[in-house]
Amino acid sequence: MTAENNTGAPFSPIENQVMTALEKVIDPELGLDLVNLGLIYNVEVDPKGSCTVTMTLTTMGCPLTDYLNNDINRAILSVDGIKECKINLTFEPPWNVDMVSRYAKIALGIYG
Repeated sequence: MTAENNTGAPFSPIENQVMTALEKVIDPELGLDLVNLGLIYNVEVDPKGSCTVTMTLTTMGCPLTDYLNNDINRAILSVDGIKECKINLTFEPPWNVDMVSRYAKIALGIYG
């Protein structure tokens, strides 16, 4: 699912653009984007162009945190109108396979 097709989330147009940009950030261990993996919990953009992404990781202490943070910042700052990016890392609720999109489950070979 792309952010542009999201009809249930209360995202503004610029927040949808951020979600679309985040679909280009690939988890190098799983080979899928952070959005379809269900790692992005929320995106908020204020009127001044400050974007806050609330997200999680598949595991605490992930050795790729800095790598992902750099890619996330680069992707978000590529969106017109975004001047600043803040990442709010949380483990509540903890990530689990139920958060993965149907597309990602098929790509990972998870059925049922």
